Amino acid sequence: MASAPVHILIVGAGAVGCFYASKLHQPDSSTPVLVSLVCRSNYSTIASSGVSLETHSFGNYHFAPHKVFPSIASAGEAGIKWDFVVVTTKALPDVTNDAHDIRPLVTRGLDGSCIVLIQNGVGIEEVHREEFAENPVVSAVTVISAEQIRHGVIKQNRWTRITMGAYTNGQSKPNQLVSSEHLISQLTQNTDHHIANLVAWFTATGIKDAEHVSEISLQQTRWHKLCINASMNPSSVLSGGTTNSRMSLDPELRTHLKACMDEIFTTAPQILGIPFDEKKHASPDRILKSTERNTTGKPSMLLDWSAERPMELEVILGNPIRIARRQGLEMHRLQTLYALLKMAQLRRKEDRAEAQKAKL
Repeated sequence: MASAPVHILIVGAGAVGCFYASKLHQPDSSTPVLVSLVCRSNYSTIASSGVSLETHSFGNYHFAPHKVFPSIASAGEAGIKWDFVVVTTKALPDVTNDAHDIRPLVTRGLDGSCIVLIQNGVGIEEVHREEFAENPVVSAVTVISAEQIRHGVIKQNRWTRITMGAYTNGQSKPNQLVSSEHLISQLTQNTDHHIANLVAWFTATGIKDAEHVSEISLQQTRWHKLCINASMNPSSVLSGGTTNSRMSLDPELRTHLKACMDEIFTTAPQILGIPFDEKKHASPDRILKSTERNTTGKPSMLLDWSAERPMELEVILGNPIRIARRQGLEMHRLQTLYALLKMAQLRRKEDRAEAQKAKL
């Protein structure tokens, strides 16, 4: 006799969300894992035809979600207890509070919904811990190249890695977010159990590089990923759309990029209390050498700026700067990039509003 199904809801049916959803969905297993999607612009296509995947790692296949919803509100009214609420949208805290947005989906408490955050940046988990004091929260970092080439069609180009760790308060020791050692222990134990299940489900469908690491190790991975995102993304926008490869080959820009990365390599160990591991974490010089060969890639922040979409400024630049300042540390290179881009984004918004007013 089959066990009661596990219900997983993916909030954000873009390339990353759809790919990982397709690998978690296991309706025929002894404990069925049923994955549903909250879509936006691609809702009508996915609701009628599901998701077609063209992948480098698994060939071409079709994914039919258990349920498809046009909004969080409709998913919250579906009468389903969501065991996992997985957020794969861009983290834009200056635009919306993700934790407030998912309130209709979350059953509160230690035994309630497990919140899984597959998003870029540092400090993204804090709003969820503040809102859901006792819920298990999984922080996840991915290394994947995927794109939605048209509504309902996902292309996975390279890589599948997903690294997951529990999030209690970002330190595994009492602080202002969680001050009880007993609650930290409970949250860690509960969340680790959920991560073990996620790793098993991913592994069962062929993702061999789904891994479970400690809370501090996961946060260290987030900070290390900033070496690329917090240096190259903003610098590409500010240098007029220059690619990562060209920046790494330009002497002055290379010096600037390395200084940004060195700032992260100096600051993160002081915040987390552990050094970067040279065997696991590429040095700034190694990152830049590897980037020289990436002649086609355009940073996501540049793509957002070109399309006049909000950029992930807060989680890639603002949050790291604020987290460092809480411990009396300054990140001068990142602060300069943040200040310039924040004002550029504001000025563009003001210019659009002025242009709109002139038309009236």
